[in-house]
Amino acid sequence: MKNNLSHSQAAEIFNKDEKRVDWHDETLWFVREKRDKSSHQIPGWELLRETASQIKNNVLSNMHHYLQEFEANALKNGIIVHWAADGEEHNKIVHSIMEKNGATQMVKSKSMLTEECHLNDYLSEKGIDVIDTDLGERIVQLRNEPPSHIVLPAIHLKKQDVSETFHEHLGTEKGNNDPQYLTEAARLHLRDKFLTRKVALTGVNFAIAETGEIVVCTNEGNADMGVHLADVHIACMGFEKIIPERKHLGVFLRLLARSATGQPITTFSSHFKKPRAGKEMHLVIVDNGRSTQLGRPDFRNSLKCIRCAACMNTCPVYRRSGGHSYHTAVAGPIGSILAPNLDMKQNADLPFASTLCGSCSNVCPVKIDIHDQLYKWRQVLVKEGYTPKAKTVAMKGMSAVLANPVVFDLAGKAGRFVMKNAPFMVNNGLNAWYKQREMPAPPTESFREWYKKNGTEFKEKDNE
Repeated sequence: MKNNLSHSQAAEIFNKDEKRVDWHDETLWFVREKRDKSSHQIPGWELLRETASQIKNNVLSNMHHYLQEFEANALKNGIIVHWAADGEEHNKIVHSIMEKNGATQMVKSKSMLTEECHLNDYLSEKGIDVIDTDLGERIVQLRNEPPSHIVLPAIHLKKQDVSETFHEHLGTEKGNNDPQYLTEAARLHLRDKFLTRKVALTGVNFAIAETGEIVVCTNEGNADMGVHLADVHIACMGFEKIIPERKHLGVFLRLLARSATGQPITTFSSHFKKPRAGKEMHLVIVDNGRSTQLGRPDFRNSLKCIRCAACMNTCPVYRRSGGHSYHTAVAGPIGSILAPNLDMKQNADLPFASTLCGSCSNVCPVKIDIHDQLYKWRQVLVKEGYTPKAKTVAMKGMSAVLANPVVFDLAGKAGRFVMKNAPFMVNNGLNAWYKQREMPAPPTESFREWYKKNGTEFKEKDNE
């Protein structure tokens, strides 16, 4: 479902329900706190982050080598490897595998790449029935909504919302909001899907060049259930999921779950190296703008991302605007770096959906300089002319004011006068700041005026 609203417009809608916004904010901060507690419980956390970052630096600098090594080993293992230049080619490959096997139904374990490529919509148009088996993904799929979070796809919903959805689609008892009851209903609903689907699709968390195997991390076991009961396993991955050797896996597994949910490790870390006897295993390796990002020195580090969502859980803007306000598959700070690379014009608003506080960079397990990249994207977008004209004019006007001390002084006096004597001119709906906050009391004087009066006293103290 395409969202054509800008981030600010969609966030304004989300913010109309103040209680839900507060709950959303507090829930995600709770996850962030779990991450902090978990990371502090092991020695060498910062060394782990630095090690993972350096491993990824090595991969990004030698991507061609590792991809070729991975493909060669995967082929030796009996995996059928496909390459897709973009989302459309990825979707066509998946559909062709379905057609070849005479399958019209599929179970899918959470894959953000397929969300990025809009695979579900594509297959639906081709008459293929796709069932997302991750609980959160299944909930939003039944509601005809995209995920709002890459790890917690239904984090924007309360148990009452899930109860209503399940009553409508699964026939559960109306008004029964008990999480255990709802989870059991979902389990029974999905059991039949696992048993009857011939094709199972999974994402990929890590692809090991040394062995040609992939690793999928889940907490529900849905990837294992789908793959082990199906005749055909299709795994889809962006090429940045490569790591060089199996020994490196331990570094990332220790970082991933702690950064994502505060767990020591995911419940299931499943290795898939070759197809079972008489079965097929396909691997679709996707570019879809990644090589372009790799070629951008200022933004290539974003390809280190291991999709833990720690940056989302800590981001004050994401927590109070909701994932759907980002109108892209990967929301939050990291999504705001990745999305403009795919479509600069369509996603020009996203790098501005940030306070540049740096909290995202502080929690990133692979040390992506997220807030720096958001700032750099802003510079690129302005130079390319993708910012709103009103904003461009306003920034030029502000630049002129800030560059001239006399004009700056006059503007400050005028602003203080208006706020004091005609507050209705700023305390109204036309002032975006006032929509969500109370205006501060106007100061009696500017800092420069105050310092002219009191600065000598401080200079004398400094000289003592």
